[in-house]
Parts: sequence; C-alpha cells; structure tokens
Amino acid sequence: MLTSLSSALNLRRRIAVLLWAKRGVWLLPLALWLGMRGPGWHVQSLVAAVLVCGLASVALRAWEHSQRRRFVREARLPTFLADKLMARYPQLTRREAELVLHGLRQFFLSHLRSGFKFVAMPSRVVDEAWHEFILHTRGYQAWCDSAFGKLMHHTPAEVLGRDPKRNDGLRRTWYWACKEESIDPRQPSRLPLLFALDKKLGIAGGFSYLPDCRDIDRQSGSDVYCGTSFGEGGSGGAEGDSAGFGGSETADSGDASADGGDGGGGCGGD
Repeated sequence: MLTSLSSALNLRRRIAVLLWAKRGVWLLPLALWLGMRGPGWHVQSLVAAVLVCGLASVALRAWEHSQRRRFVREARLPTFLADKLMARYPQLTRREAELVLHGLRQFFLSHLRSGFKFVAMPSRVVDEAWHEFILHTRGYQAWCDSAFGKLMHHTPAEVLGRDPKRNDGLRRTWYWACKEESIDPRQPSRLPLLFALDKKLGIAGGFSYLPDCRDIDRQSGSDVYCGTSFGEGGSGGAEGDSAGFGGSETADSGDASADGGDGGGGCGGD
C-alpha cells in the first residue's frame, strides 16, 4: 500500500515537473534574443534555438502523455470505491469489485488516449463506480488533474442511435478499450473488460454485448448488442470521424500495451 502511494506521488510530481518544463523550455530562445541583440548577434543562432526548443517541447509533451497513461493504469484508486460497490451490489466479491475498478481505469484511458474527446460509458456497474468517485469531489478533481490536466466532466449518453456525438463517444470507448487489450476493434475475438463486466457479473439492468453480430443471430430475441457494430461508420461530422471509431485511429498513437452491455447506455465524459 505504501509502495502504491509512493508511486502515485512520484507520478504526480513527475507530471507537474514536465508541465513546468514544457513552459520553461521556451525561455531559452527568449534569453538568447535578449542577450544577443548587440552588433555581433546572429539570427541563425536564434532560429536554431527555436528549432531545438520546439523539438524538446514535442518530446516533453510525449513524455508527459506517457506518464499520464501510467498514472491512470497504476495510481491507487480510493479504497472506499470497492466498499461502495459491494454495498450497492451485494453479490460482488472484493476481487470482482476490484475488477470493476479496473474497468473504470480502462474508461479513463479511453478518454485520455482519444485526445480528451467525449467518450460514452458502456457499463452500468462501472458507471456506478464512476458516480461514487465523482461524489468524492476533491479526490476526483486531484485524480483528473494528474490523469488529464483538467476535470473529466460527466454527461449522459445512450446506445448507438440517432445522436452522432453519443455514437462516436461509444465508438471511441470501444476502440481504445480494445486497443488496451490488444483486440482488433473491427474483428474482435472477445470483448474488452469494460464491455463484458455487466454480463459477467450478472448486473441487473446491465448492458450486454457480444463480440460479433453473428452471435446475436444465434441468440435472436435477446437484448444483446454486438461489438462489430462499432466499426460500421462514424458520424463523419465535424470531429473528423472518418475512421469509424469517432476519429480514434488518428488520435493517440502511443503504447498499446495490454492491461489487462442493453448496449452502451449509462453516461459519458468529456
């Protein structure tokens, strides 16, 4: 436990230092310009400094993003969240409640890796954990500051339907949850954890998904939704959703390491 707390604290400090470094790196060309305005100064030196600082800024931004991903995956979540989940769903064991919190991390990663775009929540039980976390306002704000650099707001979402924004939000969540577990989002062989939890844990009124639409054909009459539907074209709207997953295929190209549904109702975040 102490090791986990120390690791989270170190990650928070590292992220804060990287934020200051990104801002401070541009002081070098400013200092050069102020110090070299005499007869012997060369514009080439200033241009070179700007280019070097630009490259450094890009590298620092990438490092910062990787540290935020690591924070979401590793930083300790409040211990009371598992207790709240077991009180709300008495059938859950401690291990299953921790699995739900892992699903919540997967949802947060979808928001982070999509470039902070709107993502929709596909799980009732994970949504319950998110609600409980939000009620702990200071802790949630501090988590969001380290994970995203800003508050991740809570907004309602729906199943795949007529609203392009909400459809894209579900597609982004699906895409990045699949990527997190090294699943092909277009031809999934299984469900990512976030989309499997409600059915796996027997959540009343939960959202049920199957990986492939052909599986639904074999279960005709059931209230089940299929993962392959998420790749059947995004909105094509203002957010540039030409890839079919809310524009996710043009977002974060960082690590794809594996950590590791009445479909898609619940809530979303942006």
